[in-house]
Amino acid sequence: MGFKQKKVGLSAIDPEDDTYRITTQTSIDDLVDSIKDIGIINPPFIIKKKTEYCTVCGFRRIEVGRCLGWRNIEAKILDADTKNLECAKLAIADNLLQRPLNLIETSRSIHLLSDCLDDNRSLVEFASSLGLSKNPSMLRKVEKLYYLSRPVQNCILSNTISLSIALELSLLQTEAGIAFAALFENLNASLSKQREIITSVREIALRENISILEVLQDNDLCKILNHTEIDRTQKTQKIRIYLKARRFPAIANAEKVFQTHLKDLKLGSGVKLIPPPNFESTTYTIMLYFKNLDELEARSATLDSIIQNPILNKIMG
Repeated sequence: MGFKQKKVGLSAIDPEDDTYRITTQTSIDDLVDSIKDIGIINPPFIIKKKTEYCTVCGFRRIEVGRCLGWRNIEAKILDADTKNLECAKLAIADNLLQRPLNLIETSRSIHLLSDCLDDNRSLVEFASSLGLSKNPSMLRKVEKLYYLSRPVQNCILSNTISLSIALELSLLQTEAGIAFAALFENLNASLSKQREIITSVREIALRENISILEVLQDNDLCKILNHTEIDRTQKTQKIRIYLKARRFPAIANAEKVFQTHLKDLKLGSGVKLIPPPNFESTTYTIMLYFKNLDELEARSATLDSIIQNPILNKIMG
């Protein structure tokens, strides 16, 4: 791989060609002062493509030059016959030398290599030699992130969603994935709750024969999200309850009736009546909490009162 170093007009470098862009960093503030004071120590690599040059590595350095009003920039011009694979390796290595790559940068790297190679074995070999994963399955999983919409990718970068959730969103239509990303960014819910919400929404869409996006854009759900007097944790809980009620209306109604009767029972402290899971059986559980024999005797009296209360018959059905 040969190159020659010389000054090149910035107007001759295509600012829209991101073929070899790896970095997700868009800010150049950290570079402006340094380059203004001492110039560019490591000139960017570029290669001629038709009438303009394409940046191989050094996107931010070139952007700083434009920001500072330079007309020309010192650059390393790769030979025109340099293969895409060599350009890809150079772009990846240049970024890896500066910092560990995040998931989106890794996905861009894998995609670049994958575009140049015909089989998994070669991909694994090149990825491994560059310090990326040696696991073929993981390489393909991470590459899928490259095709996700920018809002979903941003949620990955901010650690709002994990790789596993991102892969689930990759199976959905773009608009649905974006809507989920916006929802999770609003809620800041845990991985398990995110997965529960995705499952509930998908099942509701299937049950009601509507799109996932329609479920996510429902007025009642939006009201919860836009509520200004509750925090993220409360919003998450209310949304989970709302989705469960919509997904299982019979169970939700049974729960509502149970809670009404439970209130009328007036159990007091130290006594807890637990219904069967999802009201799918007739087995109820009563738990008594006590610290001494006097409290146990009081709980026993409460228990006798509950047994005689006709409301219990309504609960038991």
